[in-house]
Amino acid sequence: MKSTYTEIKESPKGKDSKMNIEVWEDLVNIKDLVISLIVCSVMALGGYFLAPNKPPKPLFFGLSGAILGFVICSIFIKPNRIFIETEQED
Repeated sequence: MKSTYTEIKESPKGKDSKMNIEVWEDLVNIKDLVISLIVCSVMALGGYFLAPNKPPKPLFFGLSGAILGFVICSIFIKPNRIFIETEQED
């Protein structure tokens, strides 16, 4: 017997497909997407504008802000996927 996982692309809150859009063959909640975009943009631009005005520093501060924004979003926004384990016989 072989154990496999089947992914269900459906919101756990029910069949509210109006709240989801498809991005790269994956369903994304619009609210979570907008919050992520805002947090990452604010962090990246904040790092860029707070950096000293010497040439490489704004780039590094902006990239650091974007990475920090990604980490914050990955902690607070959880995936909505549901995996069901099924068994297959060869």
